[in-house]
Amino acid sequence: MNMEIIARITEQFINYSYYYPLFMAYIWMIGAVYYYFHWEKGANPDNPPKLKEYPLVSVLVPCYNEEKHIGETVKYLLETNYPNFEIITINDGSSDNTLEILKELQKKDDRIRIINFQKNQGKAIGLNTAAMISKGEYLVCIDGDSILDPNAITWMMYHFLTGPRVGAVTGNPRIRNRSTLLGKIQIGEFSAIVGMIKRSQRIYGRVFTVSGVIAAFRKSAIHKIGYWSRDMVTDDIDISWRLELNHWNIRYEPNALCWMLVPETLKGLWKQRLRWAQGGAEVLKKYFSKIFDYKSRRMWGIYTEYFLSLIWAYSAILTLILWVAGHFVQLPERMQVPTLIPSVYGTFLGVTFLLQFGVSLFIDSKYEKGIGRYYYWIIWYPFAFWIINVFTTSVGFVKAVFEKKGKRAVWESPDRGIGD
Repeated sequence: MNMEIIARITEQFINYSYYYPLFMAYIWMIGAVYYYFHWEKGANPDNPPKLKEYPLVSVLVPCYNEEKHIGETVKYLLETNYPNFEIITINDGSSDNTLEILKELQKKDDRIRIINFQKNQGKAIGLNTAAMISKGEYLVCIDGDSILDPNAITWMMYHFLTGPRVGAVTGNPRIRNRSTLLGKIQIGEFSAIVGMIKRSQRIYGRVFTVSGVIAAFRKSAIHKIGYWSRDMVTDDIDISWRLELNHWNIRYEPNALCWMLVPETLKGLWKQRLRWAQGGAEVLKKYFSKIFDYKSRRMWGIYTEYFLSLIWAYSAILTLILWVAGHFVQLPERMQVPTLIPSVYGTFLGVTFLLQFGVSLFIDSKYEKGIGRYYYWIIWYPFAFWIINVFTTSVGFVKAVFEKKGKRAVWESPDRGIGD
């Protein structure tokens, strides 16, 4: 392969690094708007549907060092408007006072049950144990530092009762902590990126993953696929793919709100996004042999989206390297990157993302009053999160490829904002 061919291929990767974000932004906008008018418009989170029955729901709450938050989490769970539920808390070898707090809560309400592990076993082991002893056919899983909206369970149960092939329902995570720039930017991200993507994926195929912070499952469905995998960094992505590869549907319910804490330091954000990226790559590696299975054709949209994003990450890194190298050596004309953001492209990209964020905030304004005031902070998203996502995607893919198979994934205390 001569230098001219290499230069032409390199030029295509450079162009791809610029135009992929534009292409996907319009795909997500079109999908989200269609979803909104087809399924979402007119619904009100405070007015859940009337169900023909209210079967027992088991709420699973895995905990690891949650003494600061678990009391509030359980308090709000007990105030849910769903009439028939139990709470199973899982203390996974916490070294703080989480277990003592759970015992005090249990004394006050007999709907609370406790599973206690002396040593850290990992979230998957905890969820599997809780699922097996649960009394309900339907499981709602939330994090030990989150706050569930009183009507969320009813909204998710509607899908199970009206869709016999629905294996899971993913809810709508909302940001609680927003005192820093990173926190404020993530408000827009979960609306304009996460929310839009889930709406779009419901249109063109399957959902990439349920949200780990708020998801509901049909117990018979996860029993058939073998419950949660204990060796996956992101158990939520893995169980989503296994359900869908076994022809169960996953639905997105934007009215099922759950308020969560997010990282507000660059170190915490890096660790979180690296884990997400590695988890996605691990799942792809694990189920790669099923990519061309015609029976799983509804997964092809997810496969395509993932590969396109992976190529974009490496293309962006290549573009950055060539831009830096161009300051020191003379590169062939096709490989030259005089500026990282060309003026015309930069203007079009800026307008596109302002439009994308505007559309997403309009859709999400029904779930969070006054969310429009965070529109200004969203302009910083490409500068902070694109860079992090590019490198975490690249590094996470490499880590997944060389990760030792069968190694148990255990808890690590996450960054929950400056309050920690």
